[in-house]
Amino acid sequence: MKLPKKYVIVEIIPTHSNAKFGFIAQIQALKIRDDKIIDRLDLRVRENEIENKDLLSMISYDKDMFTYLDRDEMMRKFSEFIENNPLLIIDNFYTQDYLSELKNNKISVFKVLNMEDSDDVFDKIMKKYQLEPSNHLVDLLYESIVFENSK
Repeated sequence: MKLPKKYVIVEIIPTHSNAKFGFIAQIQALKIRDDKIIDRLDLRVRENEIENKDLLSMISYDKDMFTYLDRDEMMRKFSEFIENNPLLIIDNFYTQDYLSELKNNKISVFKVLNMEDSDDVFDKIMKKYQLEPSNHLVDLLYESIVFENSK
């Protein structure tokens, strides 16, 4: 699949699988132009807004790397970052649900990688592209896309 010259790779972690009942707790995004990272966005909602202790524990890595915002600021900041660029998304139901109001073209990153979403898709990606494990899925996706496009 031919990618646009400029696009944004996105990963979100919500507080609930249904956008009607939750909000986005974490957003990571990489802005790509000509196959190079030109900007990155690492946002988390303030910890006091997350009631689910398991989720809080899950997103407690690399705390200094993230900017912490109130939940109502997250989408505004994200929208400013992505502008009108196409989004490469992890094509699962909750990502589509939470990003449904954005007018940006959304492309399944799994289609770009000739893979399908599954519970172990990131294990398969790391094996296929010989990647080291990372908490930052957008970085793994970027590396995979670079490998895929260099074939």
